[in-house]
Order: sequence, then C-alpha cells, then structure tokens
Amino acid sequence: MAETSGGARKGTTRPHDSQWMIGPHLFAGVALELSGTLSILMGAASIGQDAIFRAPGYAYRFNVTAWGWMHVVIGLALIAAGLGVLLGQSWAKGAGVAVGAVSLVTQFMFIPYYPMWSIIVMVLDLVAIWALARFSATT
Repeated sequence: MAETSGGARKGTTRPHDSQWMIGPHLFAGVALELSGTLSILMGAASIGQDAIFRAPGYAYRFNVTAWGWMHVVIGLALIAAGLGVLLGQSWAKGAGVAVGAVSLVTQFMFIPYYPMWSIIVMVLDLVAIWALARFSATT
C-alpha cells in the first residue's frame, strides 16, 4: 500500500472503524430490527382481527385496533433505529435507546393481552438498550 505524506497508508481503515460492527453494536442493531418486526406482526394481528386479543377488566384497556396501530408505528421506528445502528449512523444510538424504551413500556402495558409475545419483545428491547447504553460510551 502507498504511504501518504502524513505517514498513514491509503486503503487501510483504523481498527476502531473496522471493529465497529462486531459485537455489541451488531447485536443491538439486530435486536432492534427483530423487536420492530415482532411489534409490526403483533400490530397487524391486532388491526386485522380484534377477537385475537382479550383482557377483560384491564386498567390500560384501549381499543385493540388502537394497540395495533401503536405497535406498527413503534415497530417501524425500531426498524429504522436498528438499521441506523447497523449502518453506524451517529443519531441511531440515542434513537435506539429512546424507541426501545418506548417499546418496552408499551409491551409492558400489553402483557395481559398476549403475555409470552410481549415478554419476548421486552427482553429484546432491554438487551438492545443495554448494549447501546453500555458500549456506546466506550466507542
């Protein structure tokens, strides 16, 4: 490789740049993408058939179609943030933490309707938030 006047080689990347997509950032991006996809699927099922989800006497009871649209919108935001994390965008880490937190709260409120699905998505949100918050400070 040719050396430039500053002593750096052309065509090489810094170790920081080449290692960015390995480990926690890749994991966080994939977790956000998967959480978003699952949220969209849950939202589509809620919008399509109100009879799928029932929770009588629940304090946070909304129209199930409203829950569905909330999940679709949050799912799209999760996918956008996950894609941003995977592409190394500077805005994506903060957006991933923020949207992951919103998703975590809405999934918690949705537990009586579909507990196992909500808990799985909550775990994905938690690990994505943890990976972004923990490892973003060091990179």
